[in-house]
Amino acid sequence: MRRVALRTFVSLATLLALLILGLACGQVSDLWTLLALCLLMLIGGFLRFSVAPNYLASLDSVVLMTVYVIAGPWAAVIAAAVAYLPQVRRRIPLIRRVFNGAQRILATAAGGIAYTLAGGPVGDSALSHEGRAIFATTAATLAQHVANAALVCLVIWIDGKASPVEFLRQVVLPTFLPMAGYGFLGLLLAVLWLGGLGPLAGLVVLVPLLFARWALSQYEVEKTAQAATMRAFIQVIETKDLYTRGHSERVSEGVGMLGRFLRLSEDRQNALEHAGLLHDVGKVGVPTSIIQKPGRLDDSEMDAIRLHPARGVELIGNIPFLEEVKSAVLHHHEKFDGTGYPAGLSGTNIPYFARIIGIVDAFDCLTSTRSYRPARSVEETLAILEQDKNSHFDPGLVDAFVRLIKKDGWKAAEVDQPAPDANVQAGFDHDDLSLGSSGGASGSAAGPT
Repeated sequence: MRRVALRTFVSLATLLALLILGLACGQVSDLWTLLALCLLMLIGGFLRFSVAPNYLASLDSVVLMTVYVIAGPWAAVIAAAVAYLPQVRRRIPLIRRVFNGAQRILATAAGGIAYTLAGGPVGDSALSHEGRAIFATTAATLAQHVANAALVCLVIWIDGKASPVEFLRQVVLPTFLPMAGYGFLGLLLAVLWLGGLGPLAGLVVLVPLLFARWALSQYEVEKTAQAATMRAFIQVIETKDLYTRGHSERVSEGVGMLGRFLRLSEDRQNALEHAGLLHDVGKVGVPTSIIQKPGRLDDSEMDAIRLHPARGVELIGNIPFLEEVKSAVLHHHEKFDGTGYPAGLSGTNIPYFARIIGIVDAFDCLTSTRSYRPARSVEETLAILEQDKNSHFDPGLVDAFVRLIKKDGWKAAEVDQPAPDANVQAGFDHDDLSLGSSGGASGSAAGPT
């Protein structure tokens, strides 16, 4: 039923888009100006960039606002259809390609209606009515954005495979201001065009924007390369102990789930996931003999374990984009009652990210197999977290995490983990709270009882 409903909706949207496009073709007056604008739209359509994770835009969004001002809304509908042609060959399902084209025309038409209702000037009159042009451009941008969001949300709702609310929160809201900015650049391009530059105005506006986007993309490439390096680094560290393979990846995924549940902003969400991935990077400085020791750890060995947060901060200290994750890496073993390490912080004095990571870190450890014990069940582990809130963990964050896991579930450790070693009588994992016990440490290293 959903598939039939989706095809019906896309068919109706496509028929309406074709009707609007047909009406627009009958309204063309200045063919040469329209052809020049369509060519500029095509060029802009090939220049794509990211305005949000998994969401691409192109420079034709700048040119489209220019078309409203220079040639009017009907011409904008035709230009939008022409600019979509390069996307037709993309390797995506046919129904999606058809819907994307219809969506583009309908959103442009909505923007055109808003531009007209706002009294937007067309042609040379825009040069003498700057205020109206700015107001109408803003209205058209808003209408386009709302129409796009409404159409996509309807498709998501009919399809039933994703949440329209999440789409609005993760894509629509974060991209509104950037797209509004591109709308004003389109108005600037129109003013320069009408002021005498003609099509050369495209070079004045689009080329600097393209170079700016290229520079930003290089920064993104650098960040991606650094993150990939750290990810590989983590994998090398985890080969020291087969029982912890994938632990950092799962912690990063877990804190990401909790961050989304807590509705963190996009930049905070990314920083939290980086911190989750890198929280144990300092273990590279812990001797393998200690990590793999099949028995109790003495005080000096525990001291070596407890140095890994500080060593982790030293390792990531020279990477600028990781500045805000350092405190999380340093303090993820602090306890809510002040008995943790390295600084003995308590309560909300513990950095927010560190409190989040501490919960997910312990949870993944307890639900994974170790040399000295099998994995605990998710239900048993949640009970342990609730038992240890206020002492080990932030109670509010524990409550949120428990609700999240009960709602969405948890992907346990991979089944190819080694079975517990029957020869190991007592072991230690620095994340394993073991119902608040010392985890096998001896002497003062066992900490408060």
